[in-house]
Amino acid sequence: MAIDSMDTRDEETPLVVDVSESETPKNRTRDVHILSSAFLLIFLAYGAAQNLETTVNSEGNLGTVSLGILYVSFAFFSLFASLVVRLLGSKNAVVLGTTGYWLYIAANLKPTWYTMVPASLYMGFAASIIWVGEGTYLTSIARSHARDTKLHEGTVIGNFNGEFWAVFALHQFVGNMITLAVLPKGTEGSTSNTTLLFIVFLCSMTLGTILMFFIRKTDDKEEKVSEDLPVSFYSAVASRLKSVILPLLDIRMLLVVPLIAYSGLQSAFVWANYTKDIVNPILGEAGVGGAMAVYGAFDAICSLAAGRLTSGIKSITIIACGGVFFQALIFLWLWLKYSGTSGVLGMVYPLLMAALLGIGDGVLNTQISALLALLFKHDTEGAFAQFKVWQSSAIAVVFFLSPAVTLQTMVAILLVAILVSMVSFLFLTVKAKEGGNGSKAHKRGNVCGYKGK
Repeated sequence: MAIDSMDTRDEETPLVVDVSESETPKNRTRDVHILSSAFLLIFLAYGAAQNLETTVNSEGNLGTVSLGILYVSFAFFSLFASLVVRLLGSKNAVVLGTTGYWLYIAANLKPTWYTMVPASLYMGFAASIIWVGEGTYLTSIARSHARDTKLHEGTVIGNFNGEFWAVFALHQFVGNMITLAVLPKGTEGSTSNTTLLFIVFLCSMTLGTILMFFIRKTDDKEEKVSEDLPVSFYSAVASRLKSVILPLLDIRMLLVVPLIAYSGLQSAFVWANYTKDIVNPILGEAGVGGAMAVYGAFDAICSLAAGRLTSGIKSITIIACGGVFFQALIFLWLWLKYSGTSGVLGMVYPLLMAALLGIGDGVLNTQISALLALLFKHDTEGAFAQFKVWQSSAIAVVFFLSPAVTLQTMVAILLVAILVSMVSFLFLTVKAKEGGNGSKAHKRGNVCGYKGK
């Protein structure tokens, strides 16, 4: 059942290239620190705003629908994101991507259908290139760092992803602590307080964008690849569509897709259903910030720990299954017997859920990123584009479904998704073990028993 993957892509220049030989390992770790910090400053604003969308912009479901439009746009533009990143270079792509987040937060200063919908559409484009650019950049410097320091590639990829996702996950903690400070309990619905909050968020995003300029370009080749691209727009589009479709002919990608989709479903559940149906009725809008701060803290801790423990396919399997197990416990609890209560337990239960959901999210982010980097070594850009296509599509589904279905129905969908994704993922890892351990398989260019490029 072996399937050649991406053999027809020779006409394109790879998006992931090795960094310049003149760069030192110290410089690469510095770039990871800067990239992580910049994403923290940008997403602490966007993440906290997203958590509040379904409550502060509830009239006509404006917040929920705008997020749904955003992630549909994200999924669509992810099909072409690697072409844009190849034209711009990964550094320029992440810088340009920040503009979409800035515009979306600015639209929240005057939230109407005429401001939120266009901002959501543009942000979908911006998000697609910032995330493909991030995945490409981080994988490139991790590979070069492993080569020059003679370290195991899987370990370095795990460490770099662990640091990035741990710092990134802190955005939920920091952003929501800011929300708590600006929107203290009893000021819910205050227009002046909400306006002040979004102005603070805009300032944070501006600092993050400035910081992004200080990361290094991965290579001069990155700026010259446009010379090798197809000369016509139509051939470029055809080439991009082919590179999107071909990964789906690789059995490895088909087996990873359910887990990717589940990662999107569980994230969107937290942003849309958990905050609106579980936290807000008990703790209020101010409590949303506190609960999501707990979520972000556990997300960050587990991202860092999971990244440090990642060394290959076997460790990814164990860690990912553990994270999904914690989330499954929460969903079973919600499905079978949970009901909001008053008193101390009524306040503790949502926070406990936030902690366990954060553990699962941190694990999934680091492990899926590491898994794609290991399995699709010769087509990293295509793999990360697929990651964002399927993840953002799943997120959009939740935002469009949540106003129309009950909490119980949404939880049932998540439980089914867990079952399907785990069966598929475990089948993939069994095949990986049959193909040999992580490093040996990659040296042969034959992971899971399937031929690579």
